[in-house]
Amino acid sequence: MQVLITGGAGFIGSHLARALLERGDRVSVLDNLSTGSFENIRAFAHHPLYSFAIDDLRNALVLDRLASEADAIVHLAAAVGVQLVVERPTETIETNVLGTHAVLAAARRYRCRTLLASTSEVYGKGVKAPFSEEDDLLLGASSRSRWSYAASKLLDEFLGLAAYREFGLPVTIARFFNTVGPGQTGRYGMVVPRFVQAALRNEPLTVYGDGTQSRCFCHVRDTVRAIIDLLDRPDITAGEIYNIGSSHEVTITELAQTVIERTDSRSPIQYIPYSEAYAPGFEDMQRRVPDTTKIRNAIGWTPKYTLAQILDDVIDYERSRLSSGDHCHSTPGGRQL
Repeated sequence: MQVLITGGAGFIGSHLARALLERGDRVSVLDNLSTGSFENIRAFAHHPLYSFAIDDLRNALVLDRLASEADAIVHLAAAVGVQLVVERPTETIETNVLGTHAVLAAARRYRCRTLLASTSEVYGKGVKAPFSEEDDLLLGASSRSRWSYAASKLLDEFLGLAAYREFGLPVTIARFFNTVGPGQTGRYGMVVPRFVQAALRNEPLTVYGDGTQSRCFCHVRDTVRAIIDLLDRPDITAGEIYNIGSSHEVTITELAQTVIERTDSRSPIQYIPYSEAYAPGFEDMQRRVPDTTKIRNAIGWTPKYTLAQILDDVIDYERSRLSSGDHCHSTPGGRQL
């Protein structure tokens, strides 16, 4: 199978590319490196089954050429980071919606099997946890630019499902819940690498809000396995939405405490109100817990990695970076995503 991965130099995309290459698939990647990194793909950049184009999704000629050679497209490219979402909502909306529109148009021309990456953010301020794919969605007011990301990804889902219903394009939607693991940057507020990097330096672990907000963390290897299994079964998964994540819920304060324990760190925990970290009126999701019954019933997928195993993998990775003097992607700041 020839697979085109948009955003394939990013965290999930690079892990996915490696897994596909290991099983013998051909992989092409389109990434403008705005948030991805060549370092993520360096180890297999010269693999005979791999090709990489540095360009924007909205370059129609490049996207068309790559899609014409592909059997399947995994669309991961998107605006990343809460600072970008809050400060530049126009860019967030245009990148997500116009990019997805372009991908689906190319997929339709060449009848490519397509998997669209969505997000648990679309559940918004819903209070009925765990979240199921058919639950009603509750977003905040449009005056709060923080919700533009969720709204744009929800529109991506509508576009994908419309292409399936109107044109028979085999599209599957995957809603990711806090995918983490070795190689993830803390630059855009991803909480696990940010906490681990701080703990290894015995620096304060900064928690935004009161720390009672909870998340469920899924190892990137589990997420990649789900993506590949969904791609391999279009007869079952086309036209459907699936949650991908762990059901083990932990508060951000508990996460910080666990990271400190597993790194044997002397770091304190410090709390910063949202009003100081972001613009006044910032809103967050208190809980983000997936119901994964649907994907389990469809393809038998369940996560294999525990939170302890995830943290240990990230700690080992970050320790190796510290010992080698590689600090280039450790940038503080950002919300617990």
